[in-house]
Amino acid sequence: MRRTIFEEEHEMFRETARAFTEREIVPNHEKWEADGKVDKAMFRKAGDVGLLATAVDERYGGGGVLDFRYNAILNEEIMSAGVAGSGMCMTLHNDVCLPYFINLCDESQAERWMPGLCSGDLMSAIAMTEPGIGSDLASMSTTAIRKGGGYVVNGSKTFITNGINSDLVIVAAKTDPSEKHRGMSLVVLEDGMEGFERGRNLDKLGLKSQDTAELFFDDVFVPEENLLGGEGNGFTSLVRNLPQERLSIAVTGVAHAQAAFDWTVDYVGERQAFGQSIASFQNTRFELAEMKTELDIAWVFVDRQIEALNEGELTATDAAEAKWWVTEMQLKLITRCLQLFGGYGFMSEYPISKAYADARVQTIYGGTTEIMKEIIGREITGTR
Repeated sequence: MRRTIFEEEHEMFRETARAFTEREIVPNHEKWEADGKVDKAMFRKAGDVGLLATAVDERYGGGGVLDFRYNAILNEEIMSAGVAGSGMCMTLHNDVCLPYFINLCDESQAERWMPGLCSGDLMSAIAMTEPGIGSDLASMSTTAIRKGGGYVVNGSKTFITNGINSDLVIVAAKTDPSEKHRGMSLVVLEDGMEGFERGRNLDKLGLKSQDTAELFFDDVFVPEENLLGGEGNGFTSLVRNLPQERLSIAVTGVAHAQAAFDWTVDYVGERQAFGQSIASFQNTRFELAEMKTELDIAWVFVDRQIEALNEGELTATDAAEAKWWVTEMQLKLITRCLQLFGGYGFMSEYPISKAYADARVQTIYGGTTEIMKEIIGREITGTR
């Protein structure tokens, strides 16, 4: 089914994203998978060619266009190339972290951070999750207590994407521990601050080249100038940005599933069994027919949500629907594709094997499938 949301300038951007991915990421992906992180020089090169911060004002070096279609295109090209882990540093930076800086920075903060965020000299991360609390952010124990001309931060975070490589980390912390949601604020920690330590680079099932770390804060002094969005407004800011984050996950989900499907179509056409191609068996054709239909449905759904986001109409419930449905479809579809590869699908040298491992986290991070259904169910029933 033909997609209709893109215009000529988007397709030109796609050519740039595809060429960059093939040139700078694909040849290095296996090494970075073994290293557990990408070379930050790649991130800076992405800034050089305009793949970072398309939504940031041009005066800071950004693209000056608030249009999520550019974000979607970059994510699609990364997934199509089978390098999900190595490209995730850009997805997290563009889709999840930058909206906080764009929406919450005052003029002084923007002048300090935006040029580096656009050029790739500053890689960003956001630290919300803590050990033992999962999605219950109101129960976080990390604190940022006012002292002198700033805040003293104590606590820890876990499962932080870009946790090793990041230069700026947006940290959700309690500035008023006596409150739950209303006591939460966002502070920006900078690499090298005394007392700010990075733990081990976590060993994961998939997305091996995406550095994911534990972070520790021991009496870290953060100047008041690094408070983002005002004291006590942290939870509101997080909630406002979650729809785009969840849509981003849905985009990567359908693009990843599409890539797996395309690899499978090629494989079953070439692979022989019992004297004929696997594609000639009725079961294979039925499997492919079902998967193609599911993909077409997902693309239409996601494309409409991209339009809604650009129009300022994407709701938390809408995004939750896309996040859970697409990622669950992604897992099931990639599993079916791996089955059609037979024993070769279990071999790490085949991209379908990596896709299977990389996809597993999609129903977990950004809010689990169960949390997404709870959000939707509460909206339907009017309960809280």
